[in-house]
Order: sequence, then C-alpha cells, then structure tokens
Amino acid sequence: MISAPDRRHAVQLIDEACDAGARQSRACAELALSVRTYQRWKDAPADEAVRVDGRPRATRPPPGNKLSAQEQQQVLAACNTPAHASLPPSQIVPRLADDGVYLASESTFYRVLREADQQHPRGRQAPRTPRPLSTHRATAPCQLWSWDISWLPGPIRGYFFYLYLIVDVWSRKIVGWEVFDEESAEHAASVIQRAVWAEGCLDTPLVLHADNGSPMKGSSMRSMLEALGVQPSYSRPRVSNDNPFSEALFRTCKYRPEYPSDGFASLEAARDWMLTFVGWYNTEHRHSAIRFVTPQQRHDGRHISILAQRQALYEQAKAAQPQRWARHTRTWDPVAEVWLNPVKVVEPKVETAEAA
Repeated sequence: MISAPDRRHAVQLIDEACDAGARQSRACAELALSVRTYQRWKDAPADEAVRVDGRPRATRPPPGNKLSAQEQQQVLAACNTPAHASLPPSQIVPRLADDGVYLASESTFYRVLREADQQHPRGRQAPRTPRPLSTHRATAPCQLWSWDISWLPGPIRGYFFYLYLIVDVWSRKIVGWEVFDEESAEHAASVIQRAVWAEGCLDTPLVLHADNGSPMKGSSMRSMLEALGVQPSYSRPRVSNDNPFSEALFRTCKYRPEYPSDGFASLEAARDWMLTFVGWYNTEHRHSAIRFVTPQQRHDGRHISILAQRQALYEQAKAAQPQRWARHTRTWDPVAEVWLNPVKVVEPKVETAEAA
C-alpha cells in the first residue's frame, strides 16, 4: 500500500523530469508506474486516502445455474457406472439422452469430472507423454546426417516422383540421393547403405535424423541402420520444423531458376536434373551458413586454408586503407560446430525499475 506522501513524491519526480524535457511515459516507466496511475495520483486531492481494489477479495454469490452437490454426485455416478466407465462425456451425454435422462450439458460433465480429478483417459489407452526434442551436435563430417523425402512433380497433375536426399549437417554436403517412382522403406534403406559405403562411415559413430514418416521407421530401414551401426533420431510427432536442414535443402533445390515448374517428363529426366543439381550444390554453391565455402570444400577440410586466405586478404586491405574500416574486418573463422535443434536456455527476467 502506497502512502499519500509517497504518491506526491512520485508525482513531483515525474513533473520535474517532464519539465526538464523527458517524455511522460519514459518518466513513469522509470518509477514502474503507468501513465494512467500517474494521472490519477496527480488529479487526486492531497488528503485522499489511497484506494485499494477490493474486487479480488470480494465474496461473490454462486451462480444461479450452478449444480448442487447432489446433482454433481449424480453426474459422477453416471460417469462411473460400468457401462460408462470407459467413455468420455461426449459419448455419455447422448447415451443418457437416448435413455430419456438429462443431467447436465457435456461441458458441465467435463467440468465436474475435472473438479473431481477424474478428467483423464477413461479407457485402457495410456496418457500421452510428450516426446523430448532430439538435439545433436556435430564438430566434423560424418557425425550427423539429416534426410527426408520430397515430391517432384511428374508429367501429369497428381503424379509425383519421390526424391530421397541425405545431407551432412556439419558440412552441408549431399552425401546420398536418389529418385524413385514410389515411397518405401526398402528404397530408403538402399540409399542409406550406399551413402554410408561411399563416405566410409562404417567405423565412425553416425546419427541419422529424420521425421516420423513410415519409410523412416519401417522394419527394413531399422534393420539396415542396425547393421550399419547408425543411430536413428526422429523429429517429434506433428512437428515439421524439427528437421530444418533437409527442409532448407529442398527449398534450395526447388527454387533453382532451371527447376522445371511444369514437372519432369519422366523418371530419367528427374534423375538427370538431380545429378546436375547435386554437382552444382556440392562443388559450386557457396553456402552462407559455413562462411561461403562449398559443402565439398568443408567436407574435405579445404575450407580452413580458404578462409585463412580470405582473412589475410582482408587484413592486408585494412592495412593499406584503414580509413575504410570503422572497426574490425569481416570474420572468416571456420564454423566449429553445428547443432541440430539446440535447446534454448531461457534466462530469467531481471526487474530494473523500482517503484517509488
């Protein structure tokens, strides 16, 4: 409770700040007050007592349409009968109506169950538990891969080819791809097997991240991952942005100027186009997330010397004409680590303003 002298002192401080050129809203914010509170305090008589809002502590009468304790017990008894024990209120209320019984609305049934701590799955189904977010860190190639399947338009509307694409998260290199005319776990297993053999990852710990599609979790796919010693990782159900690297790669692919927006004439045409795209992406495309080197240069380790050469060039340019740089030159340090779905740490807010 703020006394009248404290109110007058706060109003005086805000008035002095405004006379000195400060904005009224900023002056009020320094004292953790709203402009409306300041105006109310300033217009109030000096001897007026501070009004306290008593509405949160007021005693309110119960609503006239509230169920009595006996009626609530009738609702609970109806829900707990053997015939209704495994049914939700959305099923119980119509069944009671068919029997000529009306106790309350469906929403009231839910409210009574919730107040009695009985609002939970009413059958044998186990309650859903949230799946934790899959987070991984890569500091070198062939530690963390991401893959997904995307549709490529075919020669007629509604007909698609299926692009299987695997990307190394650390280097952004496309390490495996193929285009098929169907979607299956067997095709996925063969693409993964060829990619692991081509990159020589049989003796290195490798994590393969994907979403929850049926080809990603089929029995043949799981058997192949186990045989290759690859650890599977999956996105959370119904969360589309847990696999961002594959989604970003698909966008880069489909937004190329030469991408056939009218569709591919045949499966062979789709494979030929993807062969050209993968060669361009791996060896010519300068990726912004890895200091504008190509994925192949970063995958092979050549990016270190390339970035060091760029850094030396910029330092020489600054030494020759220092007036062009207000501060330091552009940073060309290699990206040391890449995270897949890093866990965000929320720092607690610190209150800086103090009330008068």
